[in-house]
Amino acid sequence: GGGAEIEGAKLGGAEIDFNAAPEGDWQPFDPTLAPAPGGTEHEISWSMTEEVMEIAPGVTQEVWTFDGQVPGPTLRGKVGDIFTVTITNDGEMGHSLDFHASKVAWNDEMRTIQPGESLVYQFEAKHAGAWMYHCGTAPTLHHIGNGMHGAVVIDPPDLAPVDHEYIFVQHEYYTGDEGEPGDLGKMQRDEWDAVVFNGYVNQYVHAPIDGIEVGERVRAWIVDNGPSENSSWHVVGTIFDTVYKEGAYNLRPDDGGQGGSQALDLQPAQGGFVEFTFDEEGAYPFVSHKFSNAGKGAMGLFIAGDPDLGEIGGH
Repeated sequence: GGGAEIEGAKLGGAEIDFNAAPEGDWQPFDPTLAPAPGGTEHEISWSMTEEVMEIAPGVTQEVWTFDGQVPGPTLRGKVGDIFTVTITNDGEMGHSLDFHASKVAWNDEMRTIQPGESLVYQFEAKHAGAWMYHCGTAPTLHHIGNGMHGAVVIDPPDLAPVDHEYIFVQHEYYTGDEGEPGDLGKMQRDEWDAVVFNGYVNQYVHAPIDGIEVGERVRAWIVDNGPSENSSWHVVGTIFDTVYKEGAYNLRPDDGGQGGSQALDLQPAQGGFVEFTFDEEGAYPFVSHKFSNAGKGAMGLFIAGDPDLGEIGGH
């Protein structure tokens, strides 16, 4: 998949300039992940809508949303917690909800609800992990590809506190005409126009993630929501000493082998986290190391300390 040019994606539909910068009152999607809330029961209400949003500088698309954002809100809790999510369809077409963190019958909570209807989706988080959720209404590919997806983080037992915690949902855009929904034909052919973290092309290049001091521990949760591209999540200039993927630790600092990891590999609908520190002040790019993706929107920057960087925008 992917476009034929580096500067712009030209597959039909809205064209993305990957070197452009956002203008006006643009604000990045906050990647900060708050700790799991107290208590064991969580009640949430979401609206499902269709919205026109900017997905790249100067490019708008009609996206289909959970609670008016792409990706949808991140839920967090602990094993054994009960989530009760009330969804109301305030849009103009049928939508639904599928929590991968749940064990419920597909024909009940996951059923499509029509405009004006509501549904209560309740589940117990029986397993730890970084989970995808999405709209499952046919064609599911079109609903996910248009933005109806998000993440659920269920902490492993005894998860240690860290200095900084972030969530990055990787997903693709398959642009339709300006202000219109994504192109289902492109989705079916894997002809993506952009691969992004948290809904917007290169947003953490334009708004680097800072406030991190040298030596502080960072935990980054990654969920690959696709719908079709995989991820090889990598931070330039550091090494992961902790890797948690699909419900299990692959690497921990106390393993005794002094091992390190360079990338977290995820297929669509997989998730996990990595932990790392920065040894020096400076800029540390993060990318999907599938470089056809990195050059088309899957890139950002961490800033450690208070370095004199001059102009660091672009790539």
